[in-house]
Amino acid sequence: MGSIRVGSGHLDRLLADSTSAHRVPYQRAFAELADTHRGRSAAEIVPLLRRAADQALLAFTHGDLVEQAEAISAGRRYVLRVTVT
Repeated sequence: MGSIRVGSGHLDRLLADSTSAHRVPYQRAFAELADTHRGRSAAEIVPLLRRAADQALLAFTHGDLVEQAEAISAGRRYVLRVTVT
């Protein structure tokens, strides 16, 4: 399980919300990668997750991205603990 801290005014960077002005929330990018990259290597997925995190202005650790990529590769559920500050 990963964890991230997000300011209350920036939840739209993480969570998909139809009223958000943020272009591509991380949740949407993650879901799209989960749909299209199951079975591919985690090493191939990590840079795509990094790009999505950078575009969403989220600071995931490399370890969190590796865990997420491994979950996508294996088709497993990934749990993320979000702390709103």
